[in-house]
Amino acid sequence: MSEQVGNEDFAEILAQVRRFVRDDVVPRENEIMAADRMPDDLRAAAADMGLFGYAIPQQWGGLGLNLRQDAELAMEFGYTTLALRSMFGTNNGIAGQVLVNFGTDEQRKLWLERIASGEVVASFALTEPGAGSNPAELRTRARRDGEDWVLDGQKRFITNAPVADLFIAFARTREPAGKDPGIAVFLIPADAPGVSVGPKDAKMGQEGAWTADVHFDSVRVPAAALVGGSEEVGYRAAMTSLARGRVHIAALAVGSAQRALDESVAYAAANTQGGVPIGDHQLVQAMLADQYTGVAAGRALVRDAAAAYDSGADRRIAPSAAKLYCTEMAGRVADLAVQVHGGTGYMREVPVERVYRDVRLLRLYEGTSEIQRLIIGGSLIRAEKKD
Repeated sequence: MSEQVGNEDFAEILAQVRRFVRDDVVPRENEIMAADRMPDDLRAAAADMGLFGYAIPQQWGGLGLNLRQDAELAMEFGYTTLALRSMFGTNNGIAGQVLVNFGTDEQRKLWLERIASGEVVASFALTEPGAGSNPAELRTRARRDGEDWVLDGQKRFITNAPVADLFIAFARTREPAGKDPGIAVFLIPADAPGVSVGPKDAKMGQEGAWTADVHFDSVRVPAAALVGGSEEVGYRAAMTSLARGRVHIAALAVGSAQRALDESVAYAAANTQGGVPIGDHQLVQAMLADQYTGVAAGRALVRDAAAAYDSGADRRIAPSAAKLYCTEMAGRVADLAVQVHGGTGYMREVPVERVYRDVRLLRLYEGTSEIQRLIIGGSLIRAEKKD
């Protein structure tokens, strides 16, 4: 795949993002956690840097980064509170990519430039009560009424729902038949009559990254709101967007694990027990070694998976393998980080305590670890049978 942004230009972008994360966001992590919101000045700075559209092609106002470059940025975003990435993650990822890859020219012209600039926040409205990791089970319905579509249903845990301007909403338009799951995708403005957003969810971690339920009560949209102008696009759009998103989540996990490792090494080198730095003890060194090895392996796996996705060589097994390994690894590394810190690591406002809570969610969204195992194992068997 040809790159819209060359290596030299991307190196500058990456360095700018790293400075922003470490100099501007990291010092304010506890402020973000306490307020449960991203400060307006950090949001404005992210928009000015083009972060709301870094993965949107340049012809629609974005930076046009490919997935390999996206993954490198995600490893930087993961180094701090995951609320930072959450602000613009859906614009670049699972919501924005549906429009990039499946939208009509008119839909792209109407929405993508505003998504890329941050003027519009797009949410990916797929998950429902009873339909999470398996989208084929969703119950939201869309029916034709003259030239319009009318949607009814409930979505759950929708990222950025409280601030969304546009919902990329998945709904069943027909009964499943064979390999056709009967799912279509619609562009639903947040201010459309019948759209309501529930209270902001109170979560274990990721303070400042807002999610909520979304209700569609006889929401009427024109035929032009059907993504791709076709009912058949929906399920493929969901699966394609989720596969790309899994590599991104894996990269985020690597960034978070790197932060936990760095905090652990710094703490072990500086803090003493009995007059000796705890890092001089071999059992502590063993924990640091396990952390480092996990991070290094995860980083290599993410880069391989992103390259395979960009080339088209593997857009199914590799993303799932990267997501499975890296999110599970981040949980282990964060747990070890708390252990290295001892009682201090259990205290609020200590970075590893926040990381420990934040990374737990990474094993759930874009498909749970269990779903990734089914995708990997099932794909391997099907490939073998074809041979």
